[in-house]
Amino acid sequence: MPEGRSDNARLIDVELDESIGRSTPDIEHERAVAIFDLVEENSFRPVGDELGGPYKLKLSLVDSRLVFAISREDGTTVVTHILSLTPFRRIVKDYFLICESYYQAIRSATPSQIEAIDMGRRGLHNEGSQTLMERLKGKIEVDFDTARRLFTLVCVLHWRG
Repeated sequence: MPEGRSDNARLIDVELDESIGRSTPDIEHERAVAIFDLVEENSFRPVGDELGGPYKLKLSLVDSRLVFAISREDGTTVVTHILSLTPFRRIVKDYFLICESYYQAIRSATPSQIEAIDMGRRGLHNEGSQTLMERLKGKIEVDFDTARRLFTLVCVLHWRG
């Protein structure tokens, strides 16, 4: 944990609202893994919250916007932030395309080709994570690793299989 960072500046639970909808068992599994990874290790603090966490996060979709409903461990509401998903559309689309190429390459490409595709995949994931951090700036403080895990969750919310 970074120096000066409270153990309470973290998420202890992430829930997907029914507005997200359910999907195939494979996609539900990917969502569960993304949530597990996020809760397992994160740095998360709503800006201006002096009481501190730990926090619970409920994600929902309203009019193509991602709603972050943040509460305390006891369920007391802290804040709700609404994020447009428009800035992520191109990145998520490109990310899915390169992931498809990666999974195809695993079957038939050379190790150097697979490595090159994987570098591109990681680069797009980093770009999406950075975009998410910028969109959350002034609302929610997250470190880069937490932004990566949140971006993974945003991706699996879009994934249709």
